[in-house]
Amino acid sequence: MTAPDPTPTTEAAPAAVEDRPALVGLSLEATETLLGPWADRPFRARQVHAAIHRRGAADFAAMTDLPAALRGELAARFRVGLPEIAERRPAADGTTKYLLRLADGASIEAVDIPAPDGGGRHTLCISSQAGCALACAFCVTGYWGAGRNLTAGEIVGQVLAVRRAADLPDSLNVVFMGMGEPLLNLAAVRRALEILTDEMKISWRRITVSTSGIVPGIDEMAAWDRRPNLAISLHAPDDLRRSRLMPINRTYPLAELLAALARYPLETGRRITVEYLLVRDLADAPADADALARRLAGLPVKVNLIPVNPDPVLGDTMVPPSDAAIDAFHRQLKRRGLVSTVRRPRGDDVSAACGQLRAFDRAPRGFAGRRLGRD
Repeated sequence: MTAPDPTPTTEAAPAAVEDRPALVGLSLEATETLLGPWADRPFRARQVHAAIHRRGAADFAAMTDLPAALRGELAARFRVGLPEIAERRPAADGTTKYLLRLADGASIEAVDIPAPDGGGRHTLCISSQAGCALACAFCVTGYWGAGRNLTAGEIVGQVLAVRRAADLPDSLNVVFMGMGEPLLNLAAVRRALEILTDEMKISWRRITVSTSGIVPGIDEMAAWDRRPNLAISLHAPDDLRRSRLMPINRTYPLAELLAALARYPLETGRRITVEYLLVRDLADAPADADALARRLAGLPVKVNLIPVNPDPVLGDTMVPPSDAAIDAFHRQLKRRGLVSTVRRPRGDDVSAACGQLRAFDRAPRGFAGRRLGRD
């Protein structure tokens, strides 16, 4: 299997199906420049920008601090640009999956995950691409193949749209663990992070970006003045088995990836999260936990064990180990001195759990397309 080009790409704009420019995700300076010829006062752009990113206004009619004539003028020339919620699927555990339709017809999914203790805290799992080219064997998104990069506005718009639809509190955790590889769309992800933190007042410490291990992207993030939490999808303690699960490992093998983690700067008290998928009979034994501990020795990490979430498109080998095997692996990591937790499935009854996002049905073009003999 040939690994996709892992070079971080620039933000790709969607097809022009709507002539009016979208304002969501723009910086204040860009908003001021765009609205300048039409605003009757210099501060109007600040009002519009705040209405979108702080109050979650979905249209100009909701911006009642603007004169009615100006609202009409702006609506004729611009759009807010929040994605359309095409479907909402609640799970038995309170998790809700949202199918979001973008302006060019592309679809993505985002997930609202309430804290299991019922304390009112929520985590939003959002997407960075409409599809994924990396073809990880455990991920339904990869089954459908590559899509396009999302714009910063489409990334921020997921948070705004879901927060508005579910009437969520402003204080949220945000994880870039939905569809796509964030570090292959790093320019847009960085702009989205700036809006989420500076304008929407979500703390950097409450945002996590998860990557399959794109080393140039990790090094680029390391040079930022401010950084979100970093999570790495590892999933095997050796290159042979990791490459079976994640073709990107052939481009950035474990030694190179772990070296990037060793040089990644962390603030006091912070750790890198290592996500480790547990698949029955594939790197799930206590001896594999020992091998993982040796690999991670000396790194400031915590390990999040994730029993794989089965899906019909992934085949009958992608099933989790027994509870006893999961517990044995977990105990062995703790004996070796690693901080470790087990992530239990959330929303799996509506295909909202880790690795299950798909957006909509289409002919497979990723690893499944090759496996099934399709182009």
